[in-house]
Amino acid sequence: MLPHETITAVINSANEAKGIALIPFITAGYPDKENFVETLSLISQVGDVVEIGIPFSDPMADGMTIQRSSYKAIQAGVTLQWIFEQLNLIKDRVSAPLVMMSYLNPLLAFGFDALAERAVDTGVCAFIVPDLPLEESIELSTSLDRKGIGLIQLVTPITPKKRLIRLCKSSKGFVYAVTITGITGGDHGRSDDLISYLDRVMTVSEIPVCAGFGIRTAEDVNIIKQHAAGVIVGSALVEVLERDDDPEEFLRSLRIT
Repeated sequence: MLPHETITAVINSANEAKGIALIPFITAGYPDKENFVETLSLISQVGDVVEIGIPFSDPMADGMTIQRSSYKAIQAGVTLQWIFEQLNLIKDRVSAPLVMMSYLNPLLAFGFDALAERAVDTGVCAFIVPDLPLEESIELSTSLDRKGIGLIQLVTPITPKKRLIRLCKSSKGFVYAVTITGITGGDHGRSDDLISYLDRVMTVSEIPVCAGFGIRTAEDVNIIKQHAAGVIVGSALVEVLERDDDPEEFLRSLRIT
């Protein structure tokens, strides 16, 4: 099974066994570098797939919470090379497939072929690159494809139908359905429009659809679980870590019905 196929299989399995897959997001090296490995290990015991954010100086798709965490991680000296080194130390302790979310510049600087090699070695099964349009993704996709690593595409409520079909067809691992047209951490409104949108994406996509942006409570999860295979929890979890609260307890609370 290819790495990106592992993500798909895990999400499908979690969806059947637990009602919905849980994908927690953390910023690498935040709130402190020293505890990153332990934090990741703990979260991977609750999350079905774990998304790791690569700190970047201009995270245009992220709200203030993740911008703040990214800035502090950069100030602490967190780099992509350092992250891979930490993942290499912990790879035998993390059973959940890993996804890296990064803006394009750090990946370009690292080199796409080297990136794919390190990803395979450290348990990274896919990448999300929010500032890389589908039309400009061929070079990265080619390098990742050679190693079976997925490039996860994002869709939004205003994505035109023809483009939605193309994005869903190109995505590997899962399709990331952004639930609001804005930045992370916002409120998606819990409207009928949200449900209609998710159902539309589910109809088009042949792989799992996971909803992200604005997922904070068990109520959010319960609304979405009938209309998506998984939920991505980012800003709310980063805030839990920021307060030094228990991330495992918080994540488990999201599945309480």
